[in-house]
Amino acid sequence: MRKPNLSFLAAAAFATLSLSAVPVFAQDHDERKPQEHRVYDSVHKDYHTWNGDEDRRYRTYLDEHHEKYRNFSRLSKKRQREYWQWRHDHDNGR
Repeated sequence: MRKPNLSFLAAAAFATLSLSAVPVFAQDHDERKPQEHRVYDSVHKDYHTWNGDEDRRYRTYLDEHHEKYRNFSRLSKKRQREYWQWRHDHDNGR
């Protein structure tokens, strides 16, 4: 009986694993779908889930303050605190 070549089996296993991981990676990082993550508000000592709803509220804040859109994570800590203060003042029971 002939033994299979170990390097051939390892290459086949690696190829199978790498191909099955590609769709999962692509689904998790789809730029069209807003990514959810938690953002810490150090003044109010709470977390906010940054999702489509939070992004909508952030854009409302920018409109009210006549500012162009900037990614929240790129704002200075001071500007982030100002947003969170506005956000807590305009919570509407949520």
